[in-house]
Amino acid sequence: FVDSLIPRLKEVFELNFFRAGLIQFAFFTAYGLISIPAGYLLTKIGYKKGVVFGLIAMGLGCLLFYPAAAIRFYPLFLLSCFVVAGGMTVLQVAANPYVAALGPEKSASSRLNLSQAFNSFGTAIAPILGAAYILSDNVYTSDEIKELEPAVKEAYYASEAAAVQSPFLVLGIISISLALFFAFVKLPSILAANKSNDFLGDYLKAWEFPQLKWGALGIFVYVGAEVSIGSFFVDYTLSMDMANAIKGNQTMSNIGNFIHELFGRDLSKIDDKAIVGAFVTFYWTGAMVGRFVGAFLMRYMKPSLILSIFGLTAITMIVVSMMTTGFVSMWSIIAVGLFNSIMFPTIFTLAIDGLGEYKPQGSGVLCTAIVGGAFIPPLYGLLTDNIGFKMAFVLLILCYGYIAFYGRKRALEME
Repeated sequence: FVDSLIPRLKEVFELNFFRAGLIQFAFFTAYGLISIPAGYLLTKIGYKKGVVFGLIAMGLGCLLFYPAAAIRFYPLFLLSCFVVAGGMTVLQVAANPYVAALGPEKSASSRLNLSQAFNSFGTAIAPILGAAYILSDNVYTSDEIKELEPAVKEAYYASEAAAVQSPFLVLGIISISLALFFAFVKLPSILAANKSNDFLGDYLKAWEFPQLKWGALGIFVYVGAEVSIGSFFVDYTLSMDMANAIKGNQTMSNIGNFIHELFGRDLSKIDDKAIVGAFVTFYWTGAMVGRFVGAFLMRYMKPSLILSIFGLTAITMIVVSMMTTGFVSMWSIIAVGLFNSIMFPTIFTLAIDGLGEYKPQGSGVLCTAIVGGAFIPPLYGLLTDNIGFKMAFVLLILCYGYIAFYGRKRALEME
């Protein structure tokens, strides 16, 4: 839903691409500020309470979107994103090392890829819901709003607010309900509690492991690159006039119609943003499918080798999109999602491999590195404002180049 918010709020508040990228900055800054304290918190209260705490925080953050949309106040949207991400941060810090520890260390990458595949199901269907409910109607400019009659203006504001309020209200209720569920579920105790009071010292000891340092940079650039593509996909495809191309192509039009008809929407009567926005689901679906495939492949191939191959293939897809237009360009950038699939869980497990009792601290460090999603998308937006979408892809090529390098480096170290 955050990806769907960007083109929506960009039009509502008439933002340039850099300022629109601040939505992701607010969201991912939470990882940078909260991950390490979350790791310390979990060593004291345990993983189960951490999961409950994270879900409640997510729910409250979702509920904050209700007043933000009602008063049309951009900073409150940013605060809402930050609170939601804060809850997600606690969940990430708790769940990733927990799943990694549920079996042998050599199969940790496969397990985490499998668990992340189910997580990706949510990110795959979210763009469809976002296109149907957040992006489907036309947004008036400030000059157009000034020309409206008072009664019409009030009705427009109410309709515009409801488009954002309804989905986040549902998400808030679901998150708090899940928190109550997990509060009463008995989870197996896997990781021994660390009763050390040396908060800083434990993190410094974890930081001494070189695989963690290199892995943290890998997480930083991966999240930044993945989020940049998902965040600007709608505007990128609109810049190539893909909405009209989709409506003019029978196959693509049928796909778009099928997606929107699930929610009773007519493709010919919705905004161009929603037409192309529905196709973002294929980007995230690729990530889901790739994680199932990756979980299988890692039983027979080294995770580090697969990581390197997928990094190089992602670069290839970006270059193809840069050098082409139309459906080839659109589908090649969508295909990057397939090769993104195994990157986060694989980098994560390669980075905490061998950390022993310092895995909670290592998890905190790696989740802090998710802050890459706060810095790289605005930077990509700034480059887009100045040199265009396609040339700005060079930044993402550098990100995936490092990931391929990290996979190769870990492969050599683990031989």
